[in-house]
Amino acid sequence: MADPSPLDGVDVVLADLDGVVYRGDDAIPFAVDALNRASEQARVGYITNNASRTAASVASHLTSLGLSAAADDVVTSPQAAVRLLAQLVPARSLILVVGGEGLSSEVTKAGFSVTESALDSPAAVIQGFAPTVGWTQLAEASFALHTGIPWVATNTDWTIPVGRGIAPGNGTLVSAVHSAVGRLPVVAGKPEVAIFEEAVARFGATKALFLGDRLDTDILGANRAGIDSALVLTGVDGAKQVLAADAKSRPTFILDDLRQLHEPYPSTIETRDAATGDRVFRVGAAEVALSGNAVKVRVAGDRRIDLLRAGAAAIWGSGIAIYGLDVPSSLYTEG
Repeated sequence: MADPSPLDGVDVVLADLDGVVYRGDDAIPFAVDALNRASEQARVGYITNNASRTAASVASHLTSLGLSAAADDVVTSPQAAVRLLAQLVPARSLILVVGGEGLSSEVTKAGFSVTESALDSPAAVIQGFAPTVGWTQLAEASFALHTGIPWVATNTDWTIPVGRGIAPGNGTLVSAVHSAVGRLPVVAGKPEVAIFEEAVARFGATKALFLGDRLDTDILGANRAGIDSALVLTGVDGAKQVLAADAKSRPTFILDDLRQLHEPYPSTIETRDAATGDRVFRVGAAEVALSGNAVKVRVAGDRRIDLLRAGAAAIWGSGIAIYGLDVPSSLYTEG
């Protein structure tokens, strides 16, 4: 009997965007076809910590790549942040917004007034990423926050994948303000659960699968929300980060790319070596052994992803922090 795919039994697929669906303006290879195929058997929604664009503009971008998406299919960190804001200040308050249109439009839509100056005595500061945010905006936030008013951040991602590579994310901007004011904001986006709860409620999910490229936000957040997750190795985190993942940040599935959503996901088979007593982990044709504090490759197999899955199973089940695999030289090939 074939192993089930990651999509078996799933009624809602929730996909992160940067590093999963696209990088900059361009689709990540195989992502569009894989998500369109997934939409034939489950509802597909999108979750993003990026606060610089509106849900409508994100949906337009997705449509231009060949996906079928409307604004209601996109759950943004500004939407979650504004819901938190409404719990902290009176309705129709004046809010100092640090960020782009994606954030300011949600603040206005919720009935608040917007300012960019601490001189206007705002009731709170809400902060999100935009490429245009600079020292002037961060300074205004600092001036306002020194009065003790509430501070909400859309997210604290340290990095963001863009067309030219990995760039500083909103977490770096929040950290700059934090250094100036000596306190931390309330955070709405991943890895906090508010954005996941909004998505599950909006799409009526009974069994959701979240697709992400970051362990510290995507996978940690899905785990906190009780949602199965798949880490796709097309964005920020790679094999090294997978092997070193702590118990709170481990995905249900590890995928090279989104094509593997539709493939049987091989089971991990654990046995014991009769001669050495080592625990042996086999995934597909790949096999590793846990010998004391060392994870040793016994059979590399023909799929590196299965070797990573086997290595992760060995390390995660060991209770020991191990950060690499010992690969015998006999397994290397020329070229």
